[in-house]
Parts: sequence; C-alpha cells; structure tokens
Amino acid sequence: MPARLVVCTTCRFSSEVPVDAAGLTGGQLLFNAVEAAVAAVGAGQLRVEPQACLWACSSHCSVYLSQPGKPAYLAGRFAPTSQDAQAIIDFARLYADSPEGAVPYRDWPEGVKGHFIARLPAHSA
Repeated sequence: MPARLVVCTTCRFSSEVPVDAAGLTGGQLLFNAVEAAVAAVGAGQLRVEPQACLWACSSHCSVYLSQPGKPAYLAGRFAPTSQDAQAIIDFARLYADSPEGAVPYRDWPEGVKGHFIARLPAHSA
C-alpha cells in the first residue's frame, strides 16, 4: 500500500496573509507544487491527496504523511514553493521505502528539518 501524503489546501499563504494576489491559499499553492513535483518524477509508492484543513493553522502550509503499520508525521511551516514541495516529496519517498517508517536524521532533506509538529503512533490498514 502506498504512503499517503495529505496536503492542507486551506492553509494561509503566510502568517499575516491568508491568500496571495490571485486569491489562492498557501495550502493550495503547496498542493499544486507537490503534485507538480510528483508528476515530474512519478508517484511511485506515494499517493498525494488534498484536505480542507488539517487543524494545524498556527503552522500553516502543513502536510500529513502516513502508511499502515508506520508512525505518521504532521509537519508545517512550509513555504508554498517548488523547493519546499520537493523536500516534502523527498522525505515522503524515504519514509515509504523504509520498513518501519523511520528515516535516519542524516538522510532527511534540509528542507524538512525543523518542520515536524508531531509523530503519531502507527495504525493498521
């Protein structure tokens, strides 16, 4: 079963600004960037899904990563950019490839360090 990467589409554009000049939320822009990054390299063991609100509003531009039998991760405070999207995808692929969902810190992409909010207990399918 592929890893599930959920991107909050209602997150603010920034701490002070809810939407950009075109009226798009930061979450929607991040979701678009994540989808583009996945499309460029193929989905592999990763399923990307939009979600209207992950309830992590103080850590806008948040994502949730899970896979049955592995701990899940909630991360936020990302910028809605292709660079942050790529870092998220890179970490998600390492997570999906690991048997227990444990990615050694030395292998974490720089773009995800300092962004984790919570590690949640594993659940079954």
